[in-house]
Amino acid sequence: MNEAPCMWMRGGTSKGGYFLADDLPSDRAARDAFLLGAMGSPDRRQIDGMGGADPLTSKVAIVRRSQRPGIDVDYLFLQVFVDRPIVSDAQNCGNILAGVAPFAIERGLVAASDPQTTVRVYLENSRQTAMIRVQTPGGRVRYGGDAHIDGVPGTASPVDVMFRDTAGSSCGALLPTGRPVDHIDGIDVTCIDNGMPLVIMKAADFGLSGQETREALDANVALKARIEAIRLQAGQLMQLGDVSDKSVPKMTLVSPATQGGHLSTRSFIPHRCHASIGVFAAVTAATAAALDDTVAASPATLPSGKRKEMLIEHPSGATRVLVEIGAAPDDIESGIVLTARKLFDGVVYAPETAEGGR
Repeated sequence: MNEAPCMWMRGGTSKGGYFLADDLPSDRAARDAFLLGAMGSPDRRQIDGMGGADPLTSKVAIVRRSQRPGIDVDYLFLQVFVDRPIVSDAQNCGNILAGVAPFAIERGLVAASDPQTTVRVYLENSRQTAMIRVQTPGGRVRYGGDAHIDGVPGTASPVDVMFRDTAGSSCGALLPTGRPVDHIDGIDVTCIDNGMPLVIMKAADFGLSGQETREALDANVALKARIEAIRLQAGQLMQLGDVSDKSVPKMTLVSPATQGGHLSTRSFIPHRCHASIGVFAAVTAATAAALDDTVAASPATLPSGKRKEMLIEHPSGATRVLVEIGAAPDDIESGIVLTARKLFDGVVYAPETAEGGR
């Protein structure tokens, strides 16, 4: 196989290819080989494919009509590595999730209502559910609108995303080590999973302000080596096993907000500094800030009330997250407002000689 129907979309602050499951090989090895070829991986420029030479633009959504009661579509997220022949399903992507509902409506998997449509999505990566509301005046997806998210120029129609049952989605528990703080290589860390496994550390513990640019952090080879050493140990503590070839856990440096938000972050995904922050990473970081005694609690400034609307700052702005923590340890509801846009719809090709990768 060297071609497949595909819709390229921007979802949140990421973009990638959206496929119907039936349009890709059912065999995983064949599927991954096709996707690597289509993206142009492994190659740091991805010059021979559709990837944009960045983890944020080398992503895939696979969508199918769901057979689960009360669910409209199933969504599998795949991270196609840029410079390594790896296709990973080890994590969610809430940004790409923002495009799943419009894609499902465009492909006829879900009938649109007027003026808006709610699509119930099962996230195969983490076995959880999201409720996504999109604007569909006249029964058609509207992409234009007044909603703005940092990291994306201009405005677009809002995509409201609400999550439940995200706590411990990959690690089995909100705090997979059972503790709010662990100590690894002399650094206090919080290992937490509310939709995305994160290892949260104070930027100050690395001699940083937390306001460094993405480029400065990426150029700091010694820092990244130290963070990776911590990540490999944290992966074992978080029940993720050997994570040397996995994209999780993500590593997040936190510091006091400086732009009117509630917490400042610098995230690594996992080996490059994120231009912004992933949706589930923002939700998880906000959750850590709202919990007592975590590494994120002391640098955070929390809004009052049980239902907390928090601005999580990142290198290109801030992400607005809603977190409500219930009485039970893993009883958490969280949400976010994103945008999405259809970029093109057609056929994507992989090299005819692609077998088992490149």
